[in-house]
Amino acid sequence: MKNNQFGKEGWTPSRIKSLDGQTFVITGTTSGTGFEAAKILLSKGAKVVMLNRNPQKSTNTIAVLKQELGDNIAVSAITMDLAEQASVKKAAKEVLNTVTRIDALLCNAAIAQVPKKQLTVDGWESQMGVNYYGHFTLQAMLYPLLEKSNGRIVTVGSMGYDMGLKTIKFDDLNWEKDYTPNNAYSQSKLAQIMSIYELQDRLASAGKTSVKAYACHPGSSRTSLIATSGSFMMRMIFGLMKLSPLTQPAENGAYPQLMCATEENLDQKEFYGPTGRNYWVGPVGAHELKPHAKDKEVSKKLWEISEKETGMKWAI
Repeated sequence: MKNNQFGKEGWTPSRIKSLDGQTFVITGTTSGTGFEAAKILLSKGAKVVMLNRNPQKSTNTIAVLKQELGDNIAVSAITMDLAEQASVKKAAKEVLNTVTRIDALLCNAAIAQVPKKQLTVDGWESQMGVNYYGHFTLQAMLYPLLEKSNGRIVTVGSMGYDMGLKTIKFDDLNWEKDYTPNNAYSQSKLAQIMSIYELQDRLASAGKTSVKAYACHPGSSRTSLIATSGSFMMRMIFGLMKLSPLTQPAENGAYPQLMCATEENLDQKEFYGPTGRNYWVGPVGAHELKPHAKDKEVSKKLWEISEKETGMKWAI
């Protein structure tokens, strides 16, 4: 067990100073950890651009945030469906036309445990398409402005990265064989985490130190993630888990990404999340990441395939 650099209570948002003049872009803010992250950033004076699939839900979310924090908050929404590359590219262009800086991009949105295999319009298994390729393209397109802003990329992974295959299934990325909701979800989260450490290496070897990239996870938080896309059985199991001490409020689940977006002097090489039981709950800080998530050969190959699949070449 590592010593928590933030003491035994771990990191909390009380450490965030005023964020006046700073801009944060967050995917998936209509509920759960994304909503809580947006709310806390706005409460500290930040400008927040929300990227959500459902425009009506975005409008409702803005109304709720204004009700809770007052009408003067600087919040706006752009419609983006991570499942469609065309939608991601359109939204990224809109972001670039809307803001002059990005202090952090928080890649928070996800789908999980999709019961039957589905393909996105671009032909990828849906969880990989949304959680990984969608965010890969968004990051690549916003990267030049992030670099100009000395900004950060924060990827919200999951402990699910360690609950499936311990590598990327390059010979069958779309799960033509042996699809299971959990293995496909696990794969998408492993890909998200691996690509962050690969990005760090690429930035370092190009001598680019202005952008920092962090990987974190929310632990086991009471959100609607499983209820939105999981099977009936998964919803039942998670519904029962929500009543146990093995879960925490969504607000606590937002702490790791908020820390990675705002805290000074964080080590990019670490993996951040709750440090308590199974890393599901407890004080937020750095904790163990299994070696397979940093396999250099696999992460390099994944990056090259991702650039090819999405047609996105990073301007590093």
